[in-house]
Amino acid sequence: QVQLVESGGGLVQAGGSLRLSCAVSGRSLSSYSMGWLRQAPGKEREFVAAITWSGGSTYYADSVKGRFTISRDNAQNTMYLQMNSLKPEDTAVYYCSAGKYAPVKWDYWGQGTQVTVSS
Repeated sequence: QVQLVESGGGLVQAGGSLRLSCAVSGRSLSSYSMGWLRQAPGKEREFVAAITWSGGSTYYADSVKGRFTISRDNAQNTMYLQMNSLKPEDTAVYYCSAGKYAPVKWDYWGQGTQVTVSS
């Protein structure tokens, strides 16, 4: 059984920064890409960023490109999302996810962490 647990969310002013973490436990996710998705109130869940198993390739939604950085530490079974220059429209629940065929299909999900950006 794989568990993904997010942490690091909170309330921040516009222009501020937050760093989200996703800890993986249960078994190795070798060969799995990982990513972050988010869901704002009244909106559908949307892709934010993804990273391959090796970390050699990263992908970002246009809305966060240049502001967010995804990374992973496989030795620590942890993935990160550094979020800078936050905007009120970044307010959402952020979910950690993993999938062999990501971003087309995600196999595992965390429970989410709330990020609120005040103007």
